[in-house]
Amino acid sequence: MADDMLLVQAKGRVCTLVLNCPEKRNALNKKLLLELTQELERLSRDDDIRVIVIRGSGEEAFCSGYDINALTVKDGPEGGESGGRSDAFAPFGMAVEAVMNYPYPVIAMLNGYAFGGGCELAVSCDLRVGGDHIRMGMTPAKIGMIYTPEGLMRFIRTIGLSHTKQIFFTGRTYDARSAKDMGLLDYLVPEAEIEPFTYDLAEEIAANAPLSLKGIKRMLNLILRSDNMGAGDVKEAEEIVRRVMESHDLKEGQAAFLEKRPPQFRGV
Repeated sequence: MADDMLLVQAKGRVCTLVLNCPEKRNALNKKLLLELTQELERLSRDDDIRVIVIRGSGEEAFCSGYDINALTVKDGPEGGESGGRSDAFAPFGMAVEAVMNYPYPVIAMLNGYAFGGGCELAVSCDLRVGGDHIRMGMTPAKIGMIYTPEGLMRFIRTIGLSHTKQIFFTGRTYDARSAKDMGLLDYLVPEAEIEPFTYDLAEEIAANAPLSLKGIKRMLNLILRSDNMGAGDVKEAEEIVRRVMESHDLKEGQAAFLEKRPPQFRGV
């Protein structure tokens, strides 16, 4: 249906999940993220599907990030006060984990720009194919936002510590070539070729032995989990997130973004 936020298009052994909010440049919100999580969990029980492709609807954006309006609410995820604003990110964390834990390879087809949560969603995929017209970036520092240790670690594992510091400290936007050079993209192709290239790659992977594909992905995930933080580190990180999520600067950054003006941060 045209008003579905997530479109599911299965063809042979490849299934495409389309982020379908073109009027908001495929921005992420709770409903879309829950649908994405549920669909990945459903597909994980279907061994006939051996590659997932995630893309955005339209030609402008893969995903513009988390819907800024979803971050300005003070209620918890169920409308109460107990959760706090940090709970607004719970559906995002669930969706990213569902992508990473999907038993077969997941390819992000970046048919348009990817910022913020959209950029992390792409990074959480196993492979990323981008058109030469796209841009990518992480902008939490521009609006007074904080990022979780898990999110930062995903970038460190993908593009290294130095590049992670660069993109998060500056909040810059990078063109496709720069994104490829730092490792945000695995493949960079002309805009007109992104769709055939992506599906040729997906079919090539899907033709391989399913037990091998599942076994390799599972072992890679087990290896990546070997550097988890200790309990004390987790507690400290949670406190940092809480302070930022309750700060004046976050409110100011969000207001400035919506009002299209420079923010006036105070450090509180």
